[in-house]
Order: sequence, then C-alpha cells, then structure tokens
Amino acid sequence: MKSKLLGASTVLLLLAVVVALPVPASSEPRPGPTRVLPLGAVDLTETRSTRTLQPGVTLTRIVRGDDAPALAWTVEVAIPGGATSPDPDAPPTALKDRSSADELAADAHRDGFDARVEEVTTPAVADYAGGTLGWRVRVGQFDSQSAATAELTRLRGAGYAGSAVYTGWDGDPADRGPWRIDVLTIDPARFRGTLKASYGPDLENREKTSELAAASRATAAVNVGFFVLDPRAGAPGDPAGVGVYDGRLLSEPVNGRPGLVMRDSGRHSRVARLTWKGRVAGRDASQPLDGIDRVPGLIRNCGGTADDTPTSLPLHDVTCTDRDELVAFTPEYGRQTPQGEGLEVVLDARGRVLERRSPRGGPLPAGGTSVQATGSRVAELAALAQVGRPLRVEGTLRDDSGRKVSPSPATSILNGGPELVRDGRLHVTAATDGMAQPGNASFYYGWVHKRNPRTLAGVDAAGRTVLITADGRGTGALGLSIPESAAVARALGLRGAVNFDGGGSTTMVVDGEVINDPSDAAGERPVGDALLILPDRG
Repeated sequence: MKSKLLGASTVLLLLAVVVALPVPASSEPRPGPTRVLPLGAVDLTETRSTRTLQPGVTLTRIVRGDDAPALAWTVEVAIPGGATSPDPDAPPTALKDRSSADELAADAHRDGFDARVEEVTTPAVADYAGGTLGWRVRVGQFDSQSAATAELTRLRGAGYAGSAVYTGWDGDPADRGPWRIDVLTIDPARFRGTLKASYGPDLENREKTSELAAASRATAAVNVGFFVLDPRAGAPGDPAGVGVYDGRLLSEPVNGRPGLVMRDSGRHSRVARLTWKGRVAGRDASQPLDGIDRVPGLIRNCGGTADDTPTSLPLHDVTCTDRDELVAFTPEYGRQTPQGEGLEVVLDARGRVLERRSPRGGPLPAGGTSVQATGSRVAELAALAQVGRPLRVEGTLRDDSGRKVSPSPATSILNGGPELVRDGRLHVTAATDGMAQPGNASFYYGWVHKRNPRTLAGVDAAGRTVLITADGRGTGALGLSIPESAAVARALGLRGAVNFDGGGSTTMVVDGEVINDPSDAAGERPVGDALLILPDRG
C-alpha cells in the first residue's frame, strides 16, 4: 500500500517522530498512548510518524510488521444445508456444523478439488463466551489472488459457490502483518477549532467523507455512524441509530446501543448507551412515537418498539419491520417526506397543523415538520391532529445511568457499536449490540471474528478525543477483528471506546486528501455522516 501521509501539506509542522518499538510479550499491555500495538507476533517492528495538523490536533500513522512475508490465498466454499445438516434447507453459509462441512468436503474431493475442513474458534468477549463458531471448507493454498480466483472459477463450473480469501484476514494471532493505522488526537487543552458532525445537505442522501470535509473546509475528517445503504431498508444515507447534529435529535437510537457524545470544543467527549422515548401530543391526548426521520415500517439494525418484527432488540445489519408506526419528520430529512399509504399531518414552523394528507409524502413548508402514520396508527393520529390546532412533537434521550441527555446546540452524538473499552478495560459487547445473531454463526464470523477495515473512536485519560482508522481487506494491510480493535484502542490509552461503521466505509481525510486506502473496488464510499475537525477561524 502506498503511504499518502508524507505527501500532505508541507505548511503544517512536521514532527517527524519515527520510532521502532519492541513488542512486549503480554497480549494485555497496560493502557498508554505510547504502548506498542498488541497485534501479531511479539518480535514485529512498529514505526510511528506524528505531525501536528493545527493547534491541539495531531495525526499519527502506525505501521506494524511492514516487512511481513506474504501469506497464502485460498478458496472458501459456501456450505449448503446438505443431507447431514440439522436444517437441510438452510441457505449456503461460510460456517456450518461439522457433519455438513465434512459432507461438502467429501463431495469436492470426489470432484477433484483439494478440500479441507477447518474448525473456527473465536475468543471470548464481555458478553459472548467464544469457543467454536463452526466449521468452514476451504480448497487449496495459492501464492496469488489470481491463482485462487482461477480455482474459484473452476469450482463454480462444478456447481459450487464461494470466494477467494487471503488467509491474513482470518485473525491468526501469530500473523506478522502488516497493519496500517491512522490516529487523530484532539487535545481540548490546546484545541481552538470545532469538532462537528455533518450529514451533508440532507439526511436521506449519502456523500463521501472527502466531500463533507471539503464543504466545511475541514482540516481532517473520518466516517462515523452506521447508515441505510439499501433502499429496501429505508432511505439511503439515513443514520441507522442515534444521530444528534448541532444539538438536534434527527435519528432515534437503536435501543441501548452506544454512541459517541461530543461537544464542538472537543471537551467532555464520552461513550454512552442511549435510549429514547418520543410522543406526539395534541390538546387533550398524546400518542407514542416510533421514530424520527426514517421510512415508516423499516427499522435498520432493529432495536425499536415491542411490536417490531422479528425483534425489538438490536440486530445488526437486519431491517426489522412494523406495519403500525408514528414517525416524525424534520426539515433536515430531505426535500420530500416518504410516500406511501397512511396519513401525514403537516405542521408549520410554530407547530400548528397546516394540512392532513393521504396518501402520505411530499414537501414540507419552510421550517415546517410533519408526522406520518401507518396501519392502526392512522386513526390515532387523525384523532389528535386538527387543522389549525397545535401539535407538539417531543422526545427524551437517556443514557445508561438513566440520566436525561439534553443536547445543546454545540453537541453531536453519533451511533456506533459494539462498545470496545470501558473504564480502561476491554469491554466488547458484540451480543448486546446485535452482532451475535442466533442461528447465524457466519455473521459473527465475518463481522466480528475476521479482520476488516475499521473506524474507532474514544476518549483517553487526559480527556482527548481519539479517532482511529485501520486499513484492511488487502495484502498490504490486514485490518482488525473486533477483539483486536478493542485491544488497539486500549493500547492507545483510551478509557472508553466504540466501533463505528467500517469495511468499505472506513475513510480518513487530511487537508482535502484521503490518506488511507478505502477497500471498495470503486474507491471511497459515500456514507451517512462524518466527524469533521474544523480550524480556528477566529
């Protein structure tokens, strides 16, 4: 991977601190910002280069194991249910029970392929016992991606499905890297700029992190929260979890999942688990709200109300549904509210009902808002809302201690998960936050266990906000598993840390240039929102 860090603006002060650090034998180093990263074999070389971007903001690139020899490529075969499977009709997955894996490997052997069965074990985390996730089937060992892809083509021709994978992404603790990690540190004692979250012109569309940074002339930026990507899951770009921007709650939490709470001064940042209750109130009665600024009936990452299907608990990368909803809309949502069956009550800037429209959907007046109802909630909203009368939309955020969170205009809150570090200790909450899915070990395998590009954030003991990106899905940077992400955050001295959206979304921008290597084949991915570091403009 070509390094872009040293090609950034020469106007800024270059500290040029490059060090080679020994690795301690312990995989649990005491937290501290100068500790080497607990990744891979213990004898790896680690280099760090640090420079100041503006007063109170530093950028550090950490490269670990840069001289690592190349590892093998292989082909991972999707395992169908099979005759011996507990569920013969289950769709093909990466992991299954041992009998199903053995059956597939035997079939592949008979068809002339060098197939093997591998047990996959995963480490325990705070709320997941770890151990055996399942068994996978792989074919061959190859010295190049092209050779693995050729074998995959041959497998597909024989009726099998699968993918070519680099074994360095498996998460073997003895791997030698390389890892490439960029760290932005905002020190509130010296920072005089602004720390600001941005979703772009409106919530319902996606923009690249570099575009959001350029629009605000930001010194630096990283991608942050999870968002809707597929139109079948809602409005693309809409936050899939809590979103507070300039003190305004524009997206409700995935119930109980963590977010990063920040002030624009960079002071008092913290990781908090958040819940929300909202209501719409008329003159004599009120009704509970289901959500804010999202397509009614579609709850991305779940964690909504008790009548949601299949669950009201967080379930990552799953879209729960609810036929009967009340959802409030703000001007920030977009040019048009979602269209569909039901009722929409449109309010003027003073909160008075201007009109009732059915079917729902359309533009909002300047400064106006609306409430949409579907299913059985239509009658409830119709009874509350009379043209010309006031209608209040209210909501309350609370953190995990039960305290009310009342954001000021200088506050941003961005959704994430799982939690990684709490009170300076490893605290990975993959099950609580919906990444350990019942009956779907392959999801945990791909999302938590395997190495991927990651974006992380947290706060250290000195109150500094720290933003981290780790490249991955390549041979020049292996990425991080979720347990490795927590270990890295702790080694960098974070007292509290949370995982943000990663994979192809992981992006860091400095001085208008993307300095990491986004993993999507098309390059930088448009995302839902970004966290911007703005200069002091007097």
